[in-house]
Amino acid sequence: MTKHTGAWSGTVAKKSRAAFDGSNLYRRLAVRLDDGTTIDVEVGRALWRELEVGDRLVQDEGGTPHRGQSSTA
Repeated sequence: MTKHTGAWSGTVAKKSRAAFDGSNLYRRLAVRLDDGTTIDVEVGRALWRELEVGDRLVQDEGGTPHRGQSSTA
């Protein structure tokens, strides 16, 4: 999986989790970016549980993904 270190924002399109190596549980989100492209993002347990499909997710330059403000404009 590619690391997305730049700034981006989008909405959660899909949530998934799996133990690909048989021992570690990986939590991933498919995020539809504002430009229409989709990326896969690995997140921690707390954030994965907090988010639902349709929620806004934002990452600042060099930071980690976090819940963003919903756009109501």
